[in-house]
Amino acid sequence: MFRYCLFDLDGTLTDPREGITKSVQHALRAFGIEESDLTKLEPFIGPPLKDSFMEFYGFTEEQAVKAIKIYRERFAPIGVLENQILPGVSQMLEKLQKAGIHLAVASSKPTIFVRQILQHFSIEQYFDVIVGSELDGTRGTKEEVVEEALRQLGVLTMQVDKRHSSCAMIGDRKFDMQGAKAHGITGVGVEFGFAQPGELEAEGADYIANTVEELQEYLLKD
Repeated sequence: MFRYCLFDLDGTLTDPREGITKSVQHALRAFGIEESDLTKLEPFIGPPLKDSFMEFYGFTEEQAVKAIKIYRERFAPIGVLENQILPGVSQMLEKLQKAGIHLAVASSKPTIFVRQILQHFSIEQYFDVIVGSELDGTRGTKEEVVEEALRQLGVLTMQVDKRHSSCAMIGDRKFDMQGAKAHGITGVGVEFGFAQPGELEAEGADYIANTVEELQEYLLKD
C-alpha cells in the first residue's frame, strides 16, 4: 500500500469539461476564432493553458498570456463550478485517508481554483497538501507542481527507490506521468479521464486503472 498519493484534479477527481471548454471558446472568440464544437477543445483539459493556446492555435507567448486573462474572465465567476465530481471519488478518498495514506492534490490549475473546487464538492478535508500553479504563471509545469507537493509532504529528500515504492502520482494525462517520472515516484494513469488512446502507455505509466473502483483497489493493495 502506498503511503503518499498525489492526485491530479481535472479528469481524475472531477469532470471539468463544460467549464474549461466554454471558457476556452470565450477566449478564442476574442481573437476572432469561432469554435462551435466544444469537443475539439477538450485537449485543453490537463496541460498548462499557455502551452495549449500556443500548440493548438499557434498563438505567440504574448497572445497566449492575453488569452489566459480573457479565459479567466469567464472561468473565475462561472466556469470553475461548471464541473462534476466523478462517481465514487469521495468514497475512495475517505477509504484511502482512513487507511492512513497521506493525500495531496497536484494540479496544473491555479491553486485558488483548485481549493474552490475541492470545497464545492466537500472533499478538501481529505487532503494534507493542495498544490496548483500560480495566477502569475509560476509553477507552471507538472514537474514543478509535483516537486512542491512532495516537498510539502516531506518526502522530496527520500531516496528515489523508496519514493517510487511509497509514493504515487495519479492522473489522466501524459503530463502527470512525466511529473511522476521526473521525481522517481510511481505513475498511475486513469483511463476515465481525457487521455488520448495509448497516451498513458506511451508515457510509461506503471499502472493504468479503468475505473475509480479499480484505482482504489490498486492504491490500497498490500
